[in-house]
Amino acid sequence: MNSIVRLGVFVCALSAAASVAFAQGQSFPTRPITIVVPFPPGGVTDPVARLVGARIAESTGQTVLVDNRPGGGGVIGAEIVKRAAPDGYTIFFGHFGTHSVNPSLYAKLPYDPVKDFAPITPLISTESILVVPAASTAKSPADLLKMSKANAGGLTFASQGVGSGGHLLGEMFKTQAGANVTHVAYKGSAPALQDMLAGRVDLFFDALITSGPHIRDGKLRALAITGKKRHRLFPNVPTLTETGFPNMDLSAWFGMFAPAGTPPAVIKRLHEEFVKAISDSSVLQKYTEQ
Repeated sequence: MNSIVRLGVFVCALSAAASVAFAQGQSFPTRPITIVVPFPPGGVTDPVARLVGARIAESTGQTVLVDNRPGGGGVIGAEIVKRAAPDGYTIFFGHFGTHSVNPSLYAKLPYDPVKDFAPITPLISTESILVVPAASTAKSPADLLKMSKANAGGLTFASQGVGSGGHLLGEMFKTQAGANVTHVAYKGSAPALQDMLAGRVDLFFDALITSGPHIRDGKLRALAITGKKRHRLFPNVPTLTETGFPNMDLSAWFGMFAPAGTPPAVIKRLHEEFVKAISDSSVLQKYTEQ
């Protein structure tokens, strides 16, 4: 076979492959899509997954299911998606914990955050707000610090799970401020908030979307917020820097991932659908309200 013939065969092969990839993207999806959420209902990710999922279902004509698989700091959900068929029909609502923090916390993970996943798109990021039960006498982070040192047993801080934003911020409060606090890990924000509302734990660094309604209802007291400036929905809540804790700044990011090996055309279609959904004015309004 001469070089011209070989080149022609190679070009034809590339064209065929490109046509197949294009067809995959155009025809996808043809059946329901499952979003695996590594937290229980009632947390940050669950309502967002359902909001954007509903918009994608309208856009594609296919059902979008939300499968809550909490536990292990997101490890359980991540491993499920890692082992799923790389066809775009099972995707993962990952976050900074599953893809940035866990590799530093666990000596051996059942997944590789880079090699086992194909990123689809970043979706949301959120600051954390420091809350205490309404009956707490603490009015500021400084009050909590004093209370933790005055109490022989210290105070307890809740978190959404090992490696979560609440866990990291609680440990920062412990190491940087010298607070006497003990970590109590939960499987997501919802169960942690139940114990916060009942006064069974002393403090919680939580996302605005989950603690916000309880703050407005007077069931929780907000002491400070992470980030560079005050949040427009809670203008009376100071930043941690304003309250004398300048090094405790953490914003949590969340995004969608597919199993490694998912066709690029399918990734592209998913990316387009998620960006369109999260940019929808009604979705943004509902997210802001929540």
